[in-house]
Amino acid sequence: MRKLLYNQKLAPYLFVLPFLLTVAVFWLFPLVRSFIMSTQEIIYGQAEFLGFANYERLWRDRVFWKALWNSLRYMLLTLVLLVPIPMILASVINSKVGSERIKGFFKASMFVPALTSVVVAGIVFRLMFSETSSGMMNQIIEFFGFGPVRWLREDLTGLFALLVIALWRWTGVNTMYFLAGLQAIPQDYYEAASIDGASKIKQFFHITVPNLKPTIVYVVTISVYGGLAMFLESFMLYAGNMSPNNQGLTIVGYLYRKGIQENDLGFASAVGVVLLVIVLAINITQLVATGTFKKERTR
Repeated sequence: MRKLLYNQKLAPYLFVLPFLLTVAVFWLFPLVRSFIMSTQEIIYGQAEFLGFANYERLWRDRVFWKALWNSLRYMLLTLVLLVPIPMILASVINSKVGSERIKGFFKASMFVPALTSVVVAGIVFRLMFSETSSGMMNQIIEFFGFGPVRWLREDLTGLFALLVIALWRWTGVNTMYFLAGLQAIPQDYYEAASIDGASKIKQFFHITVPNLKPTIVYVVTISVYGGLAMFLESFMLYAGNMSPNNQGLTIVGYLYRKGIQENDLGFASAVGVVLLVIVLAINITQLVATGTFKKERTR
């Protein structure tokens, strides 16, 4: 046994073995099992093979397409908001302008929402976006002379509320990612650009953004997954999984409805497999488009 542990050829495999076992037990096995279940009808512990009938049923299900559209537009809008805004905030924090104490406090306060329970945050935001005149958001718009809005009864205003939660929760986390990437950029680049007369805006677009490409790719990748996998925020905001006209129903919420609430595990597994394929397709496409998979040319 001692010889095996100290074997130079075997040692690398022993070090990666815990990771491989974790991936196999918690990812590969559930994935294979979910695909098998998606081809079955499961009733009271008994499984009957249906082939691709669940996928055909999924294709004809209008509620599924509604949930998919809700998740896709939420994901796209969070990308629009949670990539440029944190990048700009990180650039401001990383600049030499301003007090270091204020910047330190700002960084700490921005990260706190990520540590807050989504359940508690959802209840708070539900009260903020209450359709009554006593709701915080209605009090704000009434100050500017507008009437109360039924925030969670309308499609666009409900989406706006979900985006506000996403901004509040993830802006600080993404800012930290970009801040770490900014601190890896040599200051010599900015000094040389300043000597050449480049403005701060030109430095941002010609130095900061290109050198932040690995961080941008990472943030986009996790944001795509986070946007399509969003469920608990909508569940807590609408006090359940039954929003008006399914306007807050996400694809994960639809999976929960079919698998947990209606006990249709085979159909819910088909929803999960389709969701996985969509996430992989989007992320692999953007990784290929950004050149992440390209091998560096050797001289």
